Amino acid sequence: MLKLSRYVLYDILRSRVIITYTLFLFIVSMSLFQLEENDSKAILSLLNIVLIVVPLIGMIFTTIHYYNSYEFIELMLSQPLSRTRILMSEYGGVALSLLSAFFIGVGVPVLLFAFDETGLALLFTGGALTLVFTSIAFLASVKARDKARGIGAALLLWFYFALIFDGLVLLILFAFSDYPMEKFTLVLSALNPIDLGRIFIMLKMDISALMGYTGALYKDFFGSNTGILFTGGIMLLWIVLPLWWALKVFRRKDL
Repeated sequence: MLKLSRYVLYDILRSRVIITYTLFLFIVSMSLFQLEENDSKAILSLLNIVLIVVPLIGMIFTTIHYYNSYEFIELMLSQPLSRTRILMSEYGGVALSLLSAFFIGVGVPVLLFAFDETGLALLFTGGALTLVFTSIAFLASVKARDKARGIGAALLLWFYFALIFDGLVLLILFAFSDYPMEKFTLVLSALNPIDLGRIFIMLKMDISALMGYTGALYKDFFGSNTGILFTGGIMLLWIVLPLWWALKVFRRKDL
């Protein structure tokens, strides 16, 4: 599986998309740190890129790569290789290439200008979201045979997690505003990896005082060892479960 993953990774790293993605992240990150006098402001600006652009690029690139590799996957299936090994090799190659682009483009500037707890939290969140949305994109691609439908499904999922989910949460909180909802919002945050990452980083920036009582509750929870383990565990589930579902579908799918 490692040999096949290395081949996929080598092929992807030569892609202009990955090179452009890396340069874009690096130029934007360096520019923000150079323009902002306060590193915290630069981290806050980078937060929007990590939460919006990284999942979007991950979803689109993974989906397009899967469909462009369809003939290669069919060729590998004609060899004495298991379907699990083939799909995991594809996943490993795509995930490592996107992680490399993120850690070079964002990680290097962060380590140079903001090597602290907040900067490390940003890198952890960006890396985790890269793996999460790569898994989700593989699931959407495997379930849809048609390329247009697969890309459309991936974009709809990104749109839901990035925009629609927050609107639904606000609607729920408004409808039940007479009830204590603080602990329930902790559960809701686990249903969206983007929201979970946003809360985790913002609390590391120590701006929970601006969020009132709810912010204090988040600070007590996410600032503790239990909160860190909770965040890491939920992110791991978001990575593993869609990938497991994609493997299950792929093993039974008639290509």
